[in-house]
Amino acid sequence: MKDVSLSIPKGSIFGLLGPNGAGKTTLIRIITQIIEPDQGLVSLGGSQMTAELVRKIGYLPEERGLYKKMKVGEQLIYLAQLKGLSKSEAKARIKPWLERLDLMDWSDKKVEDLSKGMAQKVQFIATVVHKPELIILDEPFSGFDPVNADLIKDEILRLRDEGTTVIFSTHRMESVEELCDHIALINKSQKVLDGPKLQIKEEHKDGTFLVTHEGQLEPASYYEIISQKTTETGLTETMVKDYTDGGPNNLLKELLGKVEIHGFMERIPSVNDIFISNVTNQNNG
Repeated sequence: MKDVSLSIPKGSIFGLLGPNGAGKTTLIRIITQIIEPDQGLVSLGGSQMTAELVRKIGYLPEERGLYKKMKVGEQLIYLAQLKGLSKSEAKARIKPWLERLDLMDWSDKKVEDLSKGMAQKVQFIATVVHKPELIILDEPFSGFDPVNADLIKDEILRLRDEGTTVIFSTHRMESVEELCDHIALINKSQKVLDGPKLQIKEEHKDGTFLVTHEGQLEPASYYEIISQKTTETGLTETMVKDYTDGGPNNLLKELLGKVEIHGFMERIPSVNDIFISNVTNQNNG
């Protein structure tokens, strides 16, 4: 990593984004003290990270790992005890998680008897059962069907709403759109952008509008036609780049004199658009 400085707001879901090999996993391993940084420091709640503070972190790595011959309930109790819970505390906390994730009937089954999705839910419980202040999730939806992916999304949002801070590393940009409050993009071990998701999307707007209309829209000096297509209802959708000085209201006024408008919407870039644009620009720069 090269001078990567991030401040993650408490009680937020923070999307850590980047292409393969960008340095995301290295940064996560530095946070969790799996590897030591050459310089700089990591702090949690204002205190420099220590082995004791690491116990306040829940980490779900991309490389999953459970003891296949152990029973689900026994394994969760064992992993919870490693995080400092007593056996009775572990049992009390594990039961509601098994109920919420529909795993109660599998508590006495061996991990090797579980499907991949079930095993991932077990590991998710192991990650959060000790009520960590910070949860780090690396590709948490990998292998889940849509129903279970939504179930885990709801639990992540619930944990956020209860005050837990979540670092969420993924290549699934649709999940970032749904879940993240803040995002950071790293590439080639450097930070490319960092900030509130909505603010970053606002900053990447480029004055492009989608106009749905009847009639032929001809080119003009104060806008550029980027694309056009005919919809199933026979209307035309035209993507235009605004070059007027008056903003969307002025553009709409000009277009109303040319065609019959049925829809007018500013194009807000997706996180995926921003990801591709910034990574491509840095790689070509």
